[in-house]
Amino acid sequence: MKIGDFDFKNTSRTLIVAEMSANHNQDIATAKETILAIKKAGADCVKLQTYTPDTLTIKSDKDDFKIKGSIWNGKSLYGLYEEAYTPWEWHEELFNLANNQGLICFSSPFDKTSVDFLEKLNTPAYKIASFEINDIDLIEYSASQGKPIILSTGVATHEDIELAINTCRKAGNNEIILLKCTSSYPAPIEDAN
Repeated sequence: MKIGDFDFKNTSRTLIVAEMSANHNQDIATAKETILAIKKAGADCVKLQTYTPDTLTIKSDKDDFKIKGSIWNGKSLYGLYEEAYTPWEWHEELFNLANNQGLICFSSPFDKTSVDFLEKLNTPAYKIASFEINDIDLIEYSASQGKPIILSTGVATHEDIELAINTCRKAGNNEIILLKCTSSYPAPIEDAN
């Protein structure tokens, strides 16, 4: 299996992926500096997240759409995603910068429109976020693009993982990477699965 120029079958080296997430604070200069720092730190890849607030939730101040029990307590989901998302108009520039630095750049899509957008950027892989492990339509659509699928399993049961893998295979894609991750920080040991 290959992601960009990295061939998993012909190396014993570990692939190091750095997550951009919302660390750019809505400043493209910070995003670019982060990519340069990722390269300097010795990582192989940079991973973005591709969504908009409207593709993840609705704009609502009702309790069901408010965050509880975290540093964002009381903030609306829409407001959080509005602050955290990477603007789509930045993606091409960030992909190009990463590639010019010798980094492999890919992303986590959160809906079909983000997959279509990432296809235009020739993303070499798709990473499915833990909380999307049950979004079978997204997994199937991403897998149907014929690129490696990286599945986070932080909130998944064994059955969820099997369904996600089978969905990729049904779409004709056997290029599957599973990530063992924890989606609670810090996680009680009994919840680490």
